[in-house]
Amino acid sequence: MTRVLPLTATLALLATGPAFAQTTPDTAQVVPGQEFMLQWDLDSDGKVTLDEARTHRADLFAMFDSDGNGTFTADELKGIDEFKAAQLEAGMGPGHQRPEGMQPGGGAGRGMGQGRGMMGQGGGQGAGFFASAEDQMRRFDSNGDGTITQAEFVAGTDQWFALRERTGDGVVTTDDFGPRRKF
Repeated sequence: MTRVLPLTATLALLATGPAFAQTTPDTAQVVPGQEFMLQWDLDSDGKVTLDEARTHRADLFAMFDSDGNGTFTADELKGIDEFKAAQLEAGMGPGHQRPEGMQPGGGAGRGMGQGRGMMGQGGGQGAGFFASAEDQMRRFDSNGDGTITQAEFVAGTDQWFALRERTGDGVVTTDDFGPRRKF
């Protein structure tokens, strides 16, 4: 099942690897988190709140739920994987805007696409963006029935948000991206 979806949808849905950096035309510098902010800051105020993250994740789920039944089927999960593969083949996805000389995995924190699991604890759930959608979604199956519902996916937003909100101010901004800093 091949489908054409915006890159934003797949990357934002899975968003388990390091944040994509954007190069600004006037400075040609990499701005960590800029692309994430463009996708997730729904009111364009320079910060992503937990409510915005919940809203956006619900929308993303709906985009991939092609039959509209409120759950991800095996075919829909395979479609996510096909889309990720197509993006990588097109030169997009994690690292496509990596600064010259930066090696894959540089600066990506523990468990964020470095083969230590989605949450930095192993658990055999793969390596971030490159893990199968089925493996990535398994952690959202709160009732253990083998099916991921939109409610379960959105309920996982709090944990997902906490991984990205590194400054302790309760919102995600570009300050939350890049190398870990002491605040």
